[in-house]
Amino acid sequence: MQFSNLLHTPPALDQLRQMAAADRLPHANIIQAPPGGGGLAAAISVANLLLCEDRQGANQDTSCLKCRACRKTGKFIHPDFHFAFPTIGSKMVSDNFLPQWRESLAETPYQEANDWLQRIGAENKQGNLSRDDCAAIIRKLNLKIFEGRYKIMLIWLPEYLGNEGNRLLKMIEEPPENTVFLLVSERVELILNTILSRCQLTKLTAPSTEAIAAGLRSTGVAPNQAANASRLADGNYNLALQIANSGAAAHDDRLLTWVRTCYGGSASKLVAWTEAFAKIGRENQKHFLRYAIHFWREFLMISVIGEGYEARLPEKEVTAAKKLSKLVSPDQVETIATIISECTEYVERNANPKILFLDAGIRIHQALRVAS
Repeated sequence: MQFSNLLHTPPALDQLRQMAAADRLPHANIIQAPPGGGGLAAAISVANLLLCEDRQGANQDTSCLKCRACRKTGKFIHPDFHFAFPTIGSKMVSDNFLPQWRESLAETPYQEANDWLQRIGAENKQGNLSRDDCAAIIRKLNLKIFEGRYKIMLIWLPEYLGNEGNRLLKMIEEPPENTVFLLVSERVELILNTILSRCQLTKLTAPSTEAIAAGLRSTGVAPNQAANASRLADGNYNLALQIANSGAAAHDDRLLTWVRTCYGGSASKLVAWTEAFAKIGRENQKHFLRYAIHFWREFLMISVIGEGYEARLPEKEVTAAKKLSKLVSPDQVETIATIISECTEYVERNANPKILFLDAGIRIHQALRVAS
């Protein structure tokens, strides 16, 4: 994977690229990026550049994608490029799941922890990087370099190490020659301080709405659908892909219908809307609720800031929000947002959607009518 294939290249990533091109990259690095923000993709691009046998460009900062190393790295089978990632079970190690890992990276390197854990059958189990995983990391890095310039250990989500991370301290601090650690994290505050102090931290910003929309269009998503999904995803490309593929980006009409139905308070219309909504499936219901929270946030910004705010909503929703701003106060928005957040929690727990959303509609009607 080349840097040009990434959704965006923030300044901090450019610095890593320059150091890798000059073979001056620190031996222990933490790359922090928000969920779905491209931290894993960035780390793979850095590893590809380090291992490339025929670097291109005036600054030697572009991998060729043609040499033996690039071909193997592109398939995630380079013998000097190792992976460790969360698995399930205290006796499991990453090597047991390498075929699934390679498949998931080939599909998208912007995946999140839950996507990966569900792929390997975690269901409700917690993921972890086990003691045996740490032993495997140490064993691999004590081997001689097989064919590349470096040995690279990419640890995805090192926050899953917990206290087991102490087993890696000596290896991280004093690794064998030409060994590079790339730790890709979403929440560095969960990583042991003893590991943090031994690594250089690089923080990557999330991709912009425009970058996500462009990425979606490149996969064949319609422009309007890509624009709506990117606005809703708030910097999370993985979520944007899910929204676009599930059709959740078209929730704008459904949301406006629900708001109008709740405001009107007709029992028969609320029941009819709820029965139709219950049929769309749990994942689409979760996307709808996320979209609803996004709408009310943007509504609040429009109400407070006014014409100077550029809302991340389709034009018809901006028009509807401006009309609603004359009828709905910030206090009412807070109540509505609380109801929607509770619905999200109950959907996760497999609550009956007909009962849940009919109750939510009645409560939102009461909230909207308090001061009207």
